[in-house]
Amino acid sequence: MSAAAPVTTRFAPSPTGFLHIGGARTALFNWLYARGRGGRFLLRIEDTDRERSTQEAVDAILDGLTWLGLDWDDEPVSQASRAERHVEIVDQLLASGRAYKDYATAEETEALKAEARAQNEAYRSPWRDRDPAEAPAEAPFAVRFKGPRDGDTVVDDAVQGQVRFPNKDLDDLVLLRSDGAPTYNLAVVVDDHDMGVTQVIRGDDHLVNAARQTLIYQALDWPTPGFAHIPLIHGPDGKKLSKRHGALGVESYRDMGYLPEGLRAYLLRLGWAKGDQEIFSDDEARAAFDLSGVNKAPARLDFDKLAFVNAHFMAQADDARIAALAVERLQSEGEVNLNPELDARIHAAAPYLKNRAKTLAELVEQTVFITAERPLKIKEKAAKSLNEEAQSRLARLREALFALAHWREADLKESLNAFAEAEGVGFGKIGQPLRAALTGGAPAPDLSVVMAILGRDETLGRIDDAAARDGAPA
Repeated sequence: MSAAAPVTTRFAPSPTGFLHIGGARTALFNWLYARGRGGRFLLRIEDTDRERSTQEAVDAILDGLTWLGLDWDDEPVSQASRAERHVEIVDQLLASGRAYKDYATAEETEALKAEARAQNEAYRSPWRDRDPAEAPAEAPFAVRFKGPRDGDTVVDDAVQGQVRFPNKDLDDLVLLRSDGAPTYNLAVVVDDHDMGVTQVIRGDDHLVNAARQTLIYQALDWPTPGFAHIPLIHGPDGKKLSKRHGALGVESYRDMGYLPEGLRAYLLRLGWAKGDQEIFSDDEARAAFDLSGVNKAPARLDFDKLAFVNAHFMAQADDARIAALAVERLQSEGEVNLNPELDARIHAAAPYLKNRAKTLAELVEQTVFITAERPLKIKEKAAKSLNEEAQSRLARLREALFALAHWREADLKESLNAFAEAEGVGFGKIGQPLRAALTGGAPAPDLSVVMAILGRDETLGRIDDAAARDGAPA
């Protein structure tokens, strides 16, 4: 590989399902490695399995990457569309003697493989050294790679270190199936070469494939890209991540209310470290990410840590954006009749609520005091504060608030304190029934903030309702 070659990485998912969290982290690492070096990040859809690949899955992967904020260069490459190119390379390998036609039937192959396993040997078809002219006329055949029998194939891996694979243990892998379909290892090598990929970053379940692919690169006299095989993600219990661990798709994390930048920052530290820094901005991540910081041990999914990281980005997020996301979520849930007035209140509340929530879902839960319709249903515990004395005091407070010239948080706070002093009571005697009147007992910020968010008319209307209610809890 030329030292002058521009850094090019790729993410190459199979479109057989959603973009799972492990794939998202792999894409992130490739994206950061390329973007941090002024390089290119490419996307290839490995859709050669036509029976299992679906357009719906392709769309889900593209949507997941887009939501996560991982932009790619050029149009996504469909591996299936490159079948002719793959066959062309197989023909070159046949012509150079680095591949051979295997006429063994499926039954013969299975029996021979069982025999090789019993002798602890790699499988090599007897047709490797036979004359193809001995094959029956028009007999179907697969094409296998003619791998070396001796020596080692060495993979210099940026994460795993130098890994040696004895060639005697590597099967003569199929390059072209008997139906003419190219196989994974052949297609990956051809596509990575043609796309100019200089660094392959993927899960360590592909480590042995790196050896097989290295042999193909060498047989074609092509430069071998750098390899970095990252450990897989395990569940909180230390076992391989599976459906039993809960949400696996990126869309599930979006639906749970995580921000894309929060998930990016969490995934970055899931198996990678740089000093003692826990949370990285995007700019910091692009500048800091390198393969030397990737751990060899599997990382464990930790939802508490994810919530902690996401809370950091919730607090930093633009107020208008958070409000818009909250409104969008409320609309999708369909439980609230939104209107311009409610929309404005949610926008006004965003600066306060975003600091009290770890996720968008939690933030939306805290908008109940805003979206509740009059007369409010007041929780039993809150309703206990609305005795006759408190209702009478609320009526007097209502008059004091009505007389305010400016309906601003600071003025409202000053008015509440002045009213408590004039009444000769502690603030709790004012605050508890007022909170019940304004929120129904739902979580909410400080009372002066609540009144500023609700506005004059809604605040006074809710106080009127509470002052007039019969005292029975709703």
